[in-house]
Amino acid sequence: MEGVATVVKNAGSHFLLSPLPVWEAFPAVLRGKVRLGRSAATNPVAVGDRVRYELEGEATLEHPAVIKEVLPRDNYLIRRSTNLSRQAHVIAANLDQAVVVVSLYFPEVKLPFLDRILVTCEVYKVPVLIVLNKVDLYREEAREQLEYLRKIYEGAGYPVLETSARSGEGVEALRERCRGRVNLITGESGVGKSSLIKALDPSLDPKVGRISDVHLQGKHTTSLYEMYRLASGGYIIDTPGLRGFGLVDLEKEEISKYFPEMLAVTDRCRFVPCTHTHEPGCAVKEAVADGRISPERYNSYLGMLEEDRKFR
Repeated sequence: MEGVATVVKNAGSHFLLSPLPVWEAFPAVLRGKVRLGRSAATNPVAVGDRVRYELEGEATLEHPAVIKEVLPRDNYLIRRSTNLSRQAHVIAANLDQAVVVVSLYFPEVKLPFLDRILVTCEVYKVPVLIVLNKVDLYREEAREQLEYLRKIYEGAGYPVLETSARSGEGVEALRERCRGRVNLITGESGVGKSSLIKALDPSLDPKVGRISDVHLQGKHTTSLYEMYRLASGGYIIDTPGLRGFGLVDLEKEEISKYFPEMLAVTDRCRFVPCTHTHEPGCAVKEAVADGRISPERYNSYLGMLEEDRKFR
């Protein structure tokens, strides 16, 4: 028997598939090589992929289905190793939304890291929602910083939602945004992704980690890539906490195109192409100078140009 299903769990060499929107998970394995065209990714199959499989009888752990083909993806999110290798890893595929979770403190938000995720989402056409979690811990003391962060990213065109998994603030609004969609939840280790998933649906129980007191860095608590069905409707893909996010398949001349606020003014640059670094009459630098583009986002862009040189 042949069929088509969606990968809902990736445990390395073993998978769970389900014929979404029906939730009936069954085991599967890869036999032989499944290639993704010219992709440099180390994993040919990702959670969210639609695959063609073969199965004789009923799928069991002893007799799993066999994945034969990965069907074309609508989109996907991919990252490169933070070392100088060319290796890349597909985080998830066929996404309706990437929910990028950050916290202002504990751990402190790293804007260059966040901006690399946002650029990658722009490249691969994944809509983004930025979730500022743990606001119950610092709202009154850090209202000015919170508002400035919102101004940076809402000014760049991204929706920002404040949440607290502990107090429940913003959870219902997030639940509504996730309803009926395939949602990837991603972010740095320790930002509270697992706690937020459990707040969205208390019947789910992804592992919840603690923050390291020494370095204020989150400990890795999720080792598998897995999709959960939300009782309120829709699906959540949970990922391991990330500690780095390298760009993939992006030439330095293209990077500015994936900053929406920079793209909006580049046609007014005096020179084409313009790197927006040293050229006279650069509309991007003018927009940074007069506050239409945040200096933090511009500095992230410069950092990506420098990163591109390292990988060459």
